[in-house]
Amino acid sequence: MRPLGNAPAIALLALSLGCARGEAPPSPLDTKSELCRFCRMPVSDRHLAAQLAAPGEETKFYDDIGCLRDDLKRGGPPAAGAVAYVADHRTAAWVRASVAVFSRCPALETPMSSHLIAHADAASREADPASRGCTHIAADEIFGSTLRSEGTAR
Repeated sequence: MRPLGNAPAIALLALSLGCARGEAPPSPLDTKSELCRFCRMPVSDRHLAAQLAAPGEETKFYDDIGCLRDDLKRGGPPAAGAVAYVADHRTAAWVRASVAVFSRCPALETPMSSHLIAHADAASREADPASRGCTHIAADEIFGSTLRSEGTAR
């Protein structure tokens, strides 16, 4: 049997360099330990959560879409390749904020009272009983020009 030498180390380095470029994928949410980066409340409901992921940086989680909005407005521009994700209210799956379908639901309580929920698409919104009686709202109305059309945050 021939020794592998430096092959495993080189493969690991190549993989890590490949992952460091481009945009960051969403991170899993631990509802038992994550605190909102904006309001510092626990991020306990994965159906209302949001996150800002950037290559080589710790993911920032938010307990309310309004907290993500306010943090993006307050802070400087996110790191290159950063992507804002929101949870589909019905499935809790992560969706790029730039392509999500948003609703304002005055009767639905959200952690910081933004009353904003997101869905991956119109079909998910229609299948979610919580979205009945809600008003569709464009991402630009929430985030302004903070999100670029291809899905990365500026």
